[in-house]
Amino acid sequence: MNISRELFEQAKKIIPGGVNSPVRTCSGVGAEPLFIARAGGPYIYSEDGHELIDYVMSWGPMILGHCHPAVNRALHDSLDRGTSFGAPCRPEIDLARLIVEALPGVDMVRMVNSGTEATMSALRLARGFTGRSMVLKFNGCYHGHVDPFLASAGSGAATLCIPGTPGVPQEVVSGTLLADYNSLDQVKEIFEKHGQDIAAIFVEPAAGNMGLVLPEQGFLEGLRKLADDFGALLVFDEVITGFRVSYSGAQGYYGIVPDITCLGKIIGGGLPVGAYGGKRIIMEKIAPCGDVYQAGTLSGNPLAMTAGYQTLKTLQTMDYLALENKTAELAQNLKKILEEKGIPVQLNALASIFTLFFSADPVTDFASAKKSDQNLFKKFYNQMRQQGIYLAPSGFECAFNSFAHGPGEWEKTLEAARKVRF
Repeated sequence: MNISRELFEQAKKIIPGGVNSPVRTCSGVGAEPLFIARAGGPYIYSEDGHELIDYVMSWGPMILGHCHPAVNRALHDSLDRGTSFGAPCRPEIDLARLIVEALPGVDMVRMVNSGTEATMSALRLARGFTGRSMVLKFNGCYHGHVDPFLASAGSGAATLCIPGTPGVPQEVVSGTLLADYNSLDQVKEIFEKHGQDIAAIFVEPAAGNMGLVLPEQGFLEGLRKLADDFGALLVFDEVITGFRVSYSGAQGYYGIVPDITCLGKIIGGGLPVGAYGGKRIIMEKIAPCGDVYQAGTLSGNPLAMTAGYQTLKTLQTMDYLALENKTAELAQNLKKILEEKGIPVQLNALASIFTLFFSADPVTDFASAKKSDQNLFKKFYNQMRQQGIYLAPSGFECAFNSFAHGPGEWEKTLEAARKVRF
């Protein structure tokens, strides 16, 4: 009996597409989703009893591995005290203090419940602070499913070949300006035409939703200067990179300080969470200090705050450089194995993140990412999964290593890659 298939059939009757986030259907790779029963360390276990080495890691949050003992203990203690109060609690302050201490661009932080809430709120704040209405984003960068950002998003929309989405009126995205990632010249041209109306530049400092695409030298510096020259805000979407690229995020890694930072994933330790923070003068524009309104029933709930706090406290003791080196070694070896099979492949890697693009050309933006051969990726994904290696079911996603992975898992991964046939 295929339990995952049976559960999927049940789910499709009562959940649209059988999933609660589109890419999870695995339709882009010609497969059906695995239903996961439990997880531990670098492993997940399907309802069918299969053990898989996990490189999805809940799409990034589980940098310590699944069910980390310290995080679990803290959560059990918090659970006994209550799951939600709808009132301030001490863990909010504890987590907020760690975030402010860690990230150069954050003096104050507001907790929300998802990355989408964080970017949505940051956009409203940027518009409220500047008095301007337009926003510049980059093709292939995904900032959640809020309407203005669904003009050329990445990953899920790309995987399912959806250029935009019904339900978003044209007038809502008419204030969204688009440029190609890494094209500073395009950004300059846009600012020369619309600079006085642009409230903010929204950017993933290292793009993670068209696969991993790295900023070219001078790109982030150029965005910082253009924002300053025209009185716009620079907003870093660090939902993926925050506390993963380094403990000080991509902003610390690259040495570029944004005006507003959006966070999620790792700061919840595996629980639903989001946050946006920035310079004090900007953040004090938010109600109740200022007149930009934003609220949420479960924002700052004690479980998410506790899991996030314990995760960050644990990360303070971890060797990020060692994980970066091991990730680079793993990714380079995977690339070598594929090249020896005559497969064209490009590798983009940063810290504990990497993407293998099945392409003969370097991948520097969304257009070049879309040139990668999805049929080759489909073969790679399915054969790796059959051998117990769990990758994201899309060629436009990242692979995430963790502190829980070790030599045994990495060697099993390489051995599986050696057995793949194209």
